[in-house]
This record gives sequence, C-alpha cells and structure tokens, in this order.
Amino acid sequence: MLYGMIDIGSNTVRMAIYRIEGAHVEMLMKKKHTVGLAAYLKEGVMQQQGIDKAVEILQEFKAFLLAFNITHVVAFTTAALRNAKNSQAAVGEIERLTGLPIRVITGDEEATYDFIGATHDLSEEAGLLIDIGGASTEIVSYSSGKIEQKISLPIGSLAFRTKYVHGMLPTKEECQAMREEAEATIRSATAFAGVREASIAGIGGTFKGAAALYNALFDEPFENTKMKTSRIPEIIQRFDGGHGLNEDMIAILMKTVPDRIHTVIPGLIIAEVLAERFHSKVITYSDSGVREGYIYAEVLAH
Repeated sequence: MLYGMIDIGSNTVRMAIYRIEGAHVEMLMKKKHTVGLAAYLKEGVMQQQGIDKAVEILQEFKAFLLAFNITHVVAFTTAALRNAKNSQAAVGEIERLTGLPIRVITGDEEATYDFIGATHDLSEEAGLLIDIGGASTEIVSYSSGKIEQKISLPIGSLAFRTKYVHGMLPTKEECQAMREEAEATIRSATAFAGVREASIAGIGGTFKGAAALYNALFDEPFENTKMKTSRIPEIIQRFDGGHGLNEDMIAILMKTVPDRIHTVIPGLIIAEVLAERFHSKVITYSDSGVREGYIYAEVLAH
C-alpha cells in the first residue's frame, strides 16, 4: 500500500510517501516547502496570507497524489494552526479550498507520535526526546521504552525569530532575550524538575540543521548524528549577527542549512537552554519523528 502523509508544520509543509507492507514501513520520497506559517500569526490570529500559502502548497501536493492514484492520505497540522485564535475557521477554509480533511493534533498527541517514531529504532532505554519546532517544543521523558512525562511548550525557532530578530541572524542582545524567555518557559515545566544527566534524542528540522552545521564546523563526517552540547554555545557565538561573517562561514551556512539560515540560531538557543537545564552532555539526532509515529500508532495498530 502506498500511503501519503502531509505534515503542516509551523515552519515547513511536508509530504512524505511511504510504502507499507505488513509491519514494514519504507519512506519512498518526501517533498517540502519552507512556508513559515508561524510568521503569519499576528496577535494570535492566522492571517489570510498564511491560509493562502498553505492552500497553494496543499493543492500542489494533492495534484501529485492524484497523478499516482495514491488514495490513502492523511494530513495533519501542529502548533501554528493549532494555537491560532481562529484555528477552526482557518483549518475549515483550508479544507474547503483543497478538499483535504485536516486533523489538528494536540500538543500531547504530537509529543506521543514524536516519541513512538523516534524511539522505534533507538537503542537507549531511557532519556529525553525533544522536538524543537517552529512554534512549539515537545519534550518527552521515557524509561524502559515507555513515556513517563510529556509536555508541549509554546516556544519555537520561527516564533523566536519573528518576535526577537530584526536581521538575518540575531545579535548578541537578541540571543540573550531569546535565552531568557526559553529559560523562563522551561522552568515552568515542573513535571521535569527531577530529570538530570539525561541523554537527549533530538528530532525535527532544528536538530537536523544543527547536526549538519555541527559536522561542518567541527570536521565531523557527514553521517555523524551526535553533538556535544558543550559546543552549542560556540556555534551560536560564531554566527552572532553582530559580528561580520567571513566568506567561509557564509558558505557553511548556505551549504548546511539553506532553508533554515534564519531560524537555526533561535532553535539552537532553545537546545542550549534545554541541555543546560537537564545537564545533558550529548544530543543524538534521529531522522524519524511525528510522521513515522503517526503511522506506527494510527495505521499499523489498526
């Protein structure tokens, strides 16, 4: 069975095509557009321009699915549309104009699917799973392969960039303002107060970009997925918008994070604060997440 999955995120809109045979899941291809829906939230309301952008991309994806007669399709959306004051109306208009039913998954559901997808092939029995999205950050603590605590926090890479950053890259002062909000928000997650020395599995675009940037800066092989958290502040400082970037640094940004140049540093600031809070020495990037978790939980389980 060919299965199409569309993930309308706060930063990107993605479509992935999977082949599912029994319990075997193989991703055949994926397409994405960096739309930045979270940036179209004005005073909590999703603007018409954001709705129009989503519709345009979804119509393109739908035409692709129809061309290959892929009829098993699910579309879901996360923080940007979920948290909008006009969420129901905005999602309803997108559904009407595209003919695609869209499921608004809760922060709790997103954290659960993240966990299922990322830990399916993970060797660690205990630790933290973190997904820094465009408008929200999901944190899951787990032990013996089971969830202990989970939370969705209202901080994200694109939301921070939109709120605090005026240039392409943040200044030192803007970095500090983002760091302070991240620290205050993460302190509010009191259910995680006792978590210490936790290994972190990072999923999603922020950690994917961070891993690529890390490997380029520190001469690690392309396939390396482990990042020492002690080096994250150095990455942030190197790309401080207050300093002039030389040609080599600009080239590294363009080669490693072409779609996330404007959001990778805000995302890394959240990662830095989380690593400090949980006294974590290493972050391991996992390429599986919410979409794979949805398949394991909602498709294969039925």
